[in-house]
Amino acid sequence: MMSTEETLRLTVAALMQLTRERQPDVAAAIGLTQPQLSRRQNGRASWTLTDCDRLAAHWGMPTLDLLAGPTHAAERLPADRRPTTGIQTTAPTQPPTTAPPTPHHTAPPAPLNPPPPTPRRAAPAGPLPDLIRDRVAAALSEAGGDAEAAQAALIKTAVPDVMRLFATSRVGGRYEHSEFPPTADILRKRSQKGADEIWEGRPKWRSTDLHRAARAGHITMDVTALDMNAAYLSALKTWLPIGKLVHSEGNHHDPKRSGVHLVDPGEWSTPDLPSPLGARQQPGPLWITEPTLRALIRCAQMDLCNAPKIMESWTSGASEGLLEKMRRALATVREEAIANDDSVTTEYIKSMYSKFVSTIGESAANREIRRPDWMHTIRSQAFVNLWLKAHKAHKAGLTVVQMSGTDELHVSGAWREVFPEGRGLSQVKAKNVYTLGGNE
Repeated sequence: MMSTEETLRLTVAALMQLTRERQPDVAAAIGLTQPQLSRRQNGRASWTLTDCDRLAAHWGMPTLDLLAGPTHAAERLPADRRPTTGIQTTAPTQPPTTAPPTPHHTAPPAPLNPPPPTPRRAAPAGPLPDLIRDRVAAALSEAGGDAEAAQAALIKTAVPDVMRLFATSRVGGRYEHSEFPPTADILRKRSQKGADEIWEGRPKWRSTDLHRAARAGHITMDVTALDMNAAYLSALKTWLPIGKLVHSEGNHHDPKRSGVHLVDPGEWSTPDLPSPLGARQQPGPLWITEPTLRALIRCAQMDLCNAPKIMESWTSGASEGLLEKMRRALATVREEAIANDDSVTTEYIKSMYSKFVSTIGESAANREIRRPDWMHTIRSQAFVNLWLKAHKAHKAGLTVVQMSGTDELHVSGAWREVFPEGRGLSQVKAKNVYTLGGNE
């Protein structure tokens, strides 16, 4: 059974969700600073009776109603404290059936050959972030304020929730993307548990020369393992093919198209910096995605490697903005949740974008779309984003020691002069510090 203190923290989080308030707003209203309120919410300090009275007065209810739990407090919240937009948690799937009133003037004659109707998606009930906020508030209410139960319920529905958010974000979009285009043979899995032919460029690199010198006792250096925040969320901003992929041959790259390409990448000539191809060892042609190809072309322009030779491609007209509205909504609510120490929302957001990426290929968990090209492209974009961080560190004079996974970069030097520290999308976190050539 939860203590009164734990229940109050959940109630405060739920009411802040309902009223769209952030910690600085509530703190100022009850005579605290944002750090003081944050410590109370994460359990490092206790709420006082005076705090309770001020919170209740702020939200227009008796103190006993505030202390009765999030569900009861939400019911007692005055209507004028709730925003008037974004209350609907799901977008309608069909337009209203009631016909509009017939105008009194005479309508012009219909054209002899009218164009086919344009498919329409249901308009959102309010700003996209509200769909996420309302879903969290509803889950907390349904769970009676039990944060663990609410979080489990939200993660369980993360796939349909994020697909609904994506569909709503495409309302009014310039392009109608294909959700089930024919799958090119190279994107088909060779077996149920096997893989297709696409190389995503997942990094697994360490500086051989530095580690050899460290083992020999020639060098000693302090190294910081940096963590890139929400790598897949940032990678949603990438050039995605809109329609079905069309085959072409020849060494030509059209920046207005996107897809997968069979390339001969050439030789990497920069030993103190990893290649955007990641952990690939064997030479020769391979199928890569659009982000990896663009990264190799950029590297060639910087004289880091030979230019890749494109042998054949499967591409479609492309857009960098297909997922942008959804990405911004997720990023906005994530930022709010971090500022409010709201772990329920933070984990829900993480589950939404990570499961979006992992299920849009050929997953039984997502029947609303089948775009393995999108899945590979987003993953590759995350790896390219990590490579860009490594290149930035290298160019700024830091020593790049290791790069691995989706979000891990090991560097030596004054990294805070190069990267801002924090949990924001454009920031990095220090995971740990170790000495190369010390205890190894």
